[in-house]
Amino acid sequence: MNSNFLALRPLMRAYQRRFAANLTDHQAAMMARGLPKREKLIGVEDIIVVASGKGGVGKSTVAANFACSLAKLGKRVGLLDGDIFGPSIPLLMNVHSEPLLNSRNLMIPPQNYNVKCLSMGMLTPPDEAIIWRGPLVMSAVQRLLKGAEWGPLDVLVIDTPPGTGDVHLSLTQHTHITGVILVSTPHAAAVEVTLRGAKMFEKLKVPIFGLVENMRFSICDNCKQRIEFFKDASSSKSLPDRLISLPLNSHIAECGEEGVPVVIKYPDTDYSTLFTQLAGHILQVMEERKTASGQDFRP
Repeated sequence: MNSNFLALRPLMRAYQRRFAANLTDHQAAMMARGLPKREKLIGVEDIIVVASGKGGVGKSTVAANFACSLAKLGKRVGLLDGDIFGPSIPLLMNVHSEPLLNSRNLMIPPQNYNVKCLSMGMLTPPDEAIIWRGPLVMSAVQRLLKGAEWGPLDVLVIDTPPGTGDVHLSLTQHTHITGVILVSTPHAAAVEVTLRGAKMFEKLKVPIFGLVENMRFSICDNCKQRIEFFKDASSSKSLPDRLISLPLNSHIAECGEEGVPVVIKYPDTDYSTLFTQLAGHILQVMEERKTASGQDFRP
């Protein structure tokens, strides 16, 4: 093991012990100074975050199809691309135009498939790399979130990047999040990192709706036989309850490149039916929780 790392271990342990104890009310108040004020977005009823600690598990595809499924159920829906460095919502939703500004200098999100969309990919050249440090990333998230005229919306879906970093912290600091949908493949490496993401939201006191298990199996077009890619999915038992299990569908790549979500181009497929079930279930859970508490479901 690296000698420099070994030398740091006592310091790391001391730091962990120091901050392991509960903060006093005064300490918590002092630490909260300077943090953004968590406010409800004007005109937005609920905010649902689609997240996973692991990259490449299909978060953006799930977010786009979930948002479109909500819209097909009659809800007023927005889709915010929270991935500052690798935005993909413009491609998946076929919205590339730069948003216009209203009289109050708020961005007007372009709309497609009855979903309002906003992404950093609409504000920067497609071949230009964004090389920013944390403060700039958090400022960009705040601008996309609060610098747009989203309302009136029933649901704002936010697609987030991999990891547990600046974007996730900025979102939870700036606004009330109704709940999180986690996305993961059943692969042990993906599950392990997704579990870390789940722990982050638990620490931030953000409710988790459950898990969308992606790319676990495929259906043969000829014989209709189900082909399992992950025989042992026991590692996913430590994650929140599974909401739906999505197949690896041959139309996904085609729809992604064409900018037409699967639920729009192929509405009668089993894949689209699963997303309709997911959208209906999440709406029901939110309504039940609001009814049970007598108020909006907020952390």
